[in-house]
Amino acid sequence: MDNHPSIQTAWASGRRFLTEAEAKTILRQYGVPVVKETVVSTPDEAVAAAKQLGFPVVLKGIGENLLHKTESGVVHLCLNDDTSVLQAADQILATAAGIRILVQPLIRGKREWVVGLFRDAHFGPAILFGLGGVFTEALSDVVFRLAPLTREEASNMIDAIRSRCLLEAFRGEAAVDREALVKTIMGLSAIATEVPEIAEVDINPLIAGPDGSLTAVDALITLVDTSQTPTRPLPTPPPAIHALFHPRSVAFVGASSQVGKWGHTLICNTVSGGYAGDVYAVNPKGGKIAGRSAYKTITDIPGPVDLAVVTVPAAGIPDLIPQMKAKGIENMLLVTSGFGETGADGKRLEKELVDECRKAGIFLLGPNTMGICNPHIRFYCMGAAVRPIPGSTAVVAQSGNMGTQLLAYAAEQGIGIRAFSGSGNEAMITIEDYMEGFEVDSLTGTVMLYIESVKNGRRFFESARRVSRKKPIVLLKGGQTQAGSRAAASHTGAMASDARLFDAVCQQAGIVKVDQPMELLDLAAAFSSLPLPQGNRVAIMTLGGGWGVVTADLCNQLGLDVPELSADLIRQMDEILPPYWSRSNPVDIVGENDTKIPLSVLEALLAWNGCDAVISLGILGRRILIKDLAESIGQADPGYSSDQLNDVVKRYKDYEKHFIDQTVRLMERYHKPVFGVSLLTDEKDATVHPVQGSSFKGVFYETPEQAVKAAARMAEYQRWRSRVSR
Repeated sequence: MDNHPSIQTAWASGRRFLTEAEAKTILRQYGVPVVKETVVSTPDEAVAAAKQLGFPVVLKGIGENLLHKTESGVVHLCLNDDTSVLQAADQILATAAGIRILVQPLIRGKREWVVGLFRDAHFGPAILFGLGGVFTEALSDVVFRLAPLTREEASNMIDAIRSRCLLEAFRGEAAVDREALVKTIMGLSAIATEVPEIAEVDINPLIAGPDGSLTAVDALITLVDTSQTPTRPLPTPPPAIHALFHPRSVAFVGASSQVGKWGHTLICNTVSGGYAGDVYAVNPKGGKIAGRSAYKTITDIPGPVDLAVVTVPAAGIPDLIPQMKAKGIENMLLVTSGFGETGADGKRLEKELVDECRKAGIFLLGPNTMGICNPHIRFYCMGAAVRPIPGSTAVVAQSGNMGTQLLAYAAEQGIGIRAFSGSGNEAMITIEDYMEGFEVDSLTGTVMLYIESVKNGRRFFESARRVSRKKPIVLLKGGQTQAGSRAAASHTGAMASDARLFDAVCQQAGIVKVDQPMELLDLAAAFSSLPLPQGNRVAIMTLGGGWGVVTADLCNQLGLDVPELSADLIRQMDEILPPYWSRSNPVDIVGENDTKIPLSVLEALLAWNGCDAVISLGILGRRILIKDLAESIGQADPGYSSDQLNDVVKRYKDYEKHFIDQTVRLMERYHKPVFGVSLLTDEKDATVHPVQGSSFKGVFYETPEQAVKAAARMAEYQRWRSRVSR
């Protein structure tokens, strides 16, 4: 602040904003192309300044209590002579005492932009860029990024607006000076980090002249008291996160023999899931619970306890803390509700609980959680008897019900899970802690999140950006709409940030953000099973022409390129396919029954250097048609024995397994993903098909939409990773 005396002057006079002239003085120091202007005190001085600057001019009133100049009637445009300047100056000075006059040349231009800085309560300083002037609010064509920015990020902001064509040569005017625009954005980014007393900067309009030059003709800077900083949860270290998911012994405090109670459900699901560690039931009445004797207190348990799963009412939790400390228990999974999600009193109780846990050296997961699981040690401590297979996808959900539904679908579709947590109220262990824990976990390949809010937005962003460099984060955000935000607030006790800013955070951090719950699983299947595409060029192989056309349209809509086949590839396909094949991309294999054709075409496409991924439509699922056909033949033609017909069906089943195996081997050879779409599915079908001895797996979706979305999101993620690695 020492370099900006105008800020000291404003604070001394009790102002929380700078005058326009003061604001532009600071902006000029940071490379913003502000308009030439002069501050005067009298009408005669205004005339002299106008003559020096050159007519036409603009006069504005500025003063310590004058924030909204247009509404106050102290802005006069297009003044062409001495008389009009004198009249305008008299009117401005008559408005109120202490007003001075800002004289500027009139800047003309058809294109106007807005550039801004603000400090979000969750994510900290952010930069805004977009269409300015009267269109800022009307069209809302703006983009956001968190500061500090790199030059590449500033450039990407410019390319991200919908009206970016206005930056090029337009209606006889030259292209906008892109370097000046990048410099302006970077200047605000520097202010964000170097001048914390500045809460907001609003440059609107930033006018592009006929020659493409930029001029900031209006600017507003508001200030903030930096002595008040928000309290953030203390981080939970990754080893503590790891320990939560690898307990060697578990005590169920509040265990019950009554079916339907949490204390009964959790211990039964844990025991029946095959957990090999020691399991203890704790109930003050003693007795038998889940086939084992219950201890009346925690301290009665004879062996060590790594994790306490607590379901007793909220009022009884404080009395448990000293017992857990005495027993040496360092981790508590608190299922009990009645804390921060209930309102102010609940928040106070939750804070007191966290304080007591910290004093006792206890890490608290929850409260108000549905539980956790780690399939790698068959630890399924959840409110639902869902048992996904072991895998590499780590899942955290701020809605336990949503989380268990996703796990159930993952189990059906063969998607392996590294670990799951229903994070509850996140009183102590937050979404940021989980991400940093999974970042260093060697078994985690993909992180899948359902979130409604974050406790520390800046840490969330920085953690996510770091994790995304190593492994993909697939995220669904609840509370995107006004109704959703209200529901999220009542559900978690936290308000959601502006949806557009959160989208920007995801883009900047490399997070793969999806719009629907099932997309989380579709992306988890792809990221955990397929190699990343190195670009956005897609070859399509289809069993039917119409399906290929629809898929090609979807690719174009989602930013994937469907390139024309090379002449060499067409000649190669001519030797594989009959003369009437499509001779274009999509490649229609015209329903041929020769089982060698699909794999030959697939390999040719993967070997082609003109594509980065292949979408294969309709090879799997033909067995279902064959089975139905065999049943029809058996009913209509007694000349065929059941053994003959069953043999035909079996050959198709065997072929599909062979096709999956060979598809995976081809992905290993060419390091390109194959996104499969089944012709038909039945209850036996899964999305993910493991192949022994390979780290890749076959992935076959039910619809082309699923395959195209997965391919587009993977290509988007790879572009981000390539960009940040340069």
